[in-house]
Amino acid sequence: MKVSTIIAGLLPLASLIVAAPGCNDVEKVASKKIDQLQKNYQKYIEATIKKRQTGCTSKNILRRKEWGKLSKKERTDYIEAIYCLNRKPGLTPRSEIPGARSRWDDFVGSHIQLTPVVHANGFFLAYHRFLIWEFERALREECGYKGTQPYWDWTLEYEDQTKSTVWDGSPSSLGSNGVYVANRSAISVRLPTETLVFPPATGGGCVQSGPFTADKFTINLGPIGYEPKGPEGGLGFNPRCLTRDFNPELSRTSLRPSNITALLDCPTYACFNRDLDKPNRKPGFGVHGAGHFQFGTVQLDTFISPSDPAFWVHHTQLDRIWTIWQNQDPAVRTYALWGTQTTGNFPPSANVTSDTPVPFGHISPPIPLKNLQSSIDGPHCYIYE
Repeated sequence: MKVSTIIAGLLPLASLIVAAPGCNDVEKVASKKIDQLQKNYQKYIEATIKKRQTGCTSKNILRRKEWGKLSKKERTDYIEAIYCLNRKPGLTPRSEIPGARSRWDDFVGSHIQLTPVVHANGFFLAYHRFLIWEFERALREECGYKGTQPYWDWTLEYEDQTKSTVWDGSPSSLGSNGVYVANRSAISVRLPTETLVFPPATGGGCVQSGPFTADKFTINLGPIGYEPKGPEGGLGFNPRCLTRDFNPELSRTSLRPSNITALLDCPTYACFNRDLDKPNRKPGFGVHGAGHFQFGTVQLDTFISPSDPAFWVHHTQLDRIWTIWQNQDPAVRTYALWGTQTTGNFPPSANVTSDTPVPFGHISPPIPLKNLQSSIDGPHCYIYE
């Protein structure tokens, strides 16, 4: 059953939260707790791989960094690798996705095809963990990138994301807000179990500055999740600029340090997954949805959200949070299971098991779920610094 939800009333709530006495103290305490839990996680990973001679070892582990800790050279190297993937011929057959043209589109195409089976379910975190790993591998092995996939810790600038070096529009950023477009209508976004309606925010047009303006970067697929859809239901070739519509209230209400500590306090995997999205908390969202929706336009469309570089630094942050949660009790949590095999269990489907194959489209053959849950076993070998 679809339920129409109007995303309104966030500003008054946000104002109350920001102005609440002691609120900043709460967030400072939460930040310190996250830092300590990350240090504990790092110690566990380093101790585990130190004993190894094969597989993931201290010599070959990839060390992922927060965007703000990268040098300008490291940031521009990452941006150049994104350009490279967007130029390289893709592998997706046009018989399946007619508009796919590039290796970048291969990753967007996988997400398009599998959106109905890899969100709000037992595949969600593992699917995206491996998708990021393959994206990182492609950047390094196909485009000569020497770094690792960065993450953006949105708690550092939750009060104003435009102050972040990720979104300040400089040449070493991932771009800016879109040009402000007046007199726009709300966007009605179709999800498997509900419809969300987003009123216009602070931008709406093409990204106005930085490396991903219309003369430097285009996206080819969609829209799919809202009207008007692109040609051939959003699967056709539809080259256009990258658009954004920053909504600061979503960041202020849902991406605070205390939102992460609440997640990390979850005693079960079911709780952790549920609270990532927390659909029953109104107004506001869980950190997964808010991290996408704060960018508007392209990031409102679940299917094509990887078209925007924002997707990759946001989902890497989510993966970081998952690793920290797992390693608070690794014996129990690393291979914990929850959920079914369809998004929101719509239509109803079987529960996942450790041996259930996770699909990846043309990114990879299916992989058993148990091979994807660890960040240092199976195909993965990385740590968050």
